[in-house]
Amino acid sequence: MKERDYDIPALHDYEKYGYEEERLIGLKNWYQDYMRCNIKSSDENLVGLDEVVYTLTPPAESDFKYSTEVEFNDEPKNFIEEIRNLFGAVFNMFGVEV
Repeated sequence: MKERDYDIPALHDYEKYGYEEERLIGLKNWYQDYMRCNIKSSDENLVGLDEVVYTLTPPAESDFKYSTEVEFNDEPKNFIEEIRNLFGAVFNMFGVEV
């Protein structure tokens, strides 16, 4: 986005915008607001990734020096799935098979 002259905050500048890492969900709220362009800047404008980023042609694997496959999980569809994911993450931290 910066290559296209969009002014966006750095991905890990959450503290500059008043976000804190929360105990169980980490930086989920920061990343959601970042990706939805819902972060209030000091001049009360909303900043983050502009909608145009989702319409651009995706980069090719050859555009990266060290490309790697990324596995994405499905977003929870309801509260119960979110709780299950939370417990799954806690169990995984302690090496417990679910």
